[in-house]
Amino acid sequence: MELIKLNTPSQLVIGDGSLAQFFEDFAKKGYQRLFVLSIPVVRPLLQAYFDQLKQAGILVQVNEQIAAEPSFAEVEGILAEARAFKTDAVAGIGGGSVLDAAKFIAAQLGNTQSTSEIIGIGNLKGRSTYLACLPTTAGTGSEVSPNAIFLDTTDNEKKGVISPFLMPDAAYIDPLLTVGVPPAVTAFTGIDAFTHCLEAFINRFAHPVIDRFALDGMQLIFKNLKKAYDQGDDLEARAAVALGSVYGGMCLGPVNTAAVHALAYPLGSKYKIAHGLSNAVMLPYVLEYNLPAATERFAIIAKTIGVEACSSDEEYAAKGIEAIKNWIVDLNIPLKLSALEIPGTALEDIATSALKVQRLLRNNVREISFDDALEIYRKAY
Repeated sequence: MELIKLNTPSQLVIGDGSLAQFFEDFAKKGYQRLFVLSIPVVRPLLQAYFDQLKQAGILVQVNEQIAAEPSFAEVEGILAEARAFKTDAVAGIGGGSVLDAAKFIAAQLGNTQSTSEIIGIGNLKGRSTYLACLPTTAGTGSEVSPNAIFLDTTDNEKKGVISPFLMPDAAYIDPLLTVGVPPAVTAFTGIDAFTHCLEAFINRFAHPVIDRFALDGMQLIFKNLKKAYDQGDDLEARAAVALGSVYGGMCLGPVNTAAVHALAYPLGSKYKIAHGLSNAVMLPYVLEYNLPAATERFAIIAKTIGVEACSSDEEYAAKGIEAIKNWIVDLNIPLKLSALEIPGTALEDIATSALKVQRLLRNNVREISFDDALEIYRKAY
């Protein structure tokens, strides 16, 4: 068995009421100045807890600027605000972009490294500020991953800071926080989580330990996402998708994603397509490309998501990809780039950008050249 290293939060709390548990736990830790990154829509759920902390003598400052997929410049601006507040603890309560920003800020508060010095894998030297993450969407798994992804406006490319020091000290996953998420966002983020699991399983560096997380995550999300999409207050479905998202996040550090994410990144950085939507559109076409290199594993996925009565791995694999396509369509997501108003003349430029994401492409079970990437985009168009 290949050696694998799993990094997880020191405290992982999952289940209804985790939000209240966070504030109860935090009040006992002795910190005096909490800097919170969040989103306006959950402020009504949080204000009473903020008031309780203030009554206990803990100062709270809230920043709600992060809207979607922030740039390094944006989070550097928020970092300056956190420094001015002299915070001694950071909490992210929001979607993946909010959590990524919270991770960056907590790491950089006591760090002398510049942003350019920490971009990449393993370049961050440490983190001295307490960090807790509470997701409000069931998607990125950022609360249990060592990754933070931002837009670099100097070249308009998405880039990652990947480090075990970005793993939060504590993560609290409360499915009730996801109940108010709009249907489209539920679908996009759910497919993102599903893709984390799938790409960890269909991966050059797949590992038996991560395979278990990946398969369970795919099954939970595939069976429950449509229910959560159709009926946002279906607490059982919300809880299942939230747990699947956690499993997906736990796949990201040890194994990580591959070509689906690499080919999705330019759609977000260049055309502001939501990350989950970018993954959803690219997913079927990358699966079809990878199929010859991992037929047996695709067959296992097909059985995991409920495909039955096939006579060979090849048939299972093909029907599994078809089932995923139909699932995406059922979630009212287009399967064509042209439906996202991306010009056909841009495909070569997008392919050029995708080929720069070698930290993910190296994980893909089948090598992808520029011509291969361009052909995948053309099929997706």
